[in-house]
Amino acid sequence: MQFLHKNIRLPAVKYRGVHWYFVTFCCAARRRVFADSKWASRIVDELRLEAAAYCFDVYAYCVMPDHVYALVKGLDPACDLLAFVKNLKQKTDREFREKFHRDLWQKKFYDRILRKTDSVGRVAGYIWMNPVRRGICTDPREYPYSGSFAVDWKKDYAPAKTWVPPWKEKAPA
Repeated sequence: MQFLHKNIRLPAVKYRGVHWYFVTFCCAARRRVFADSKWASRIVDELRLEAAAYCFDVYAYCVMPDHVYALVKGLDPACDLLAFVKNLKQKTDREFREKFHRDLWQKKFYDRILRKTDSVGRVAGYIWMNPVRRGICTDPREYPYSGSFAVDWKKDYAPAKTWVPPWKEKAPA
């Protein structure tokens, strides 16, 4: 029996250029791989390296025990989000697979290309508040696996009205 897989991607051209992207990639079987500080730190390091290699600015990120959020911006018309994420996942998966003989990541990732109506600051706040929403800490600045490679977020962060991803908004009753 052949299973059809739903294509969750827009045309590839939508992922190229100077755009803001909110991406989420999850561990295979939602394993809590990044509860181990070594692996959480490894993902932060690799995110920094691959973002620089693919000309992306990482405005906000958060490595949770079983998934990673990032708010990134292409810095050049030739930037390719799909290539950036693919390479990041392949490199880290290869290392993980050599040690544990299983996949690190789910096959796909989730993305949102920010619209003009989306506030970059509010999306970043949503990312940084994730460990607070999960009860891991009470102040997002306490969490060691959140940050930004673009701004001094701990100095500038001020809780504001939180952005809610459209897929989590409740429909009016």
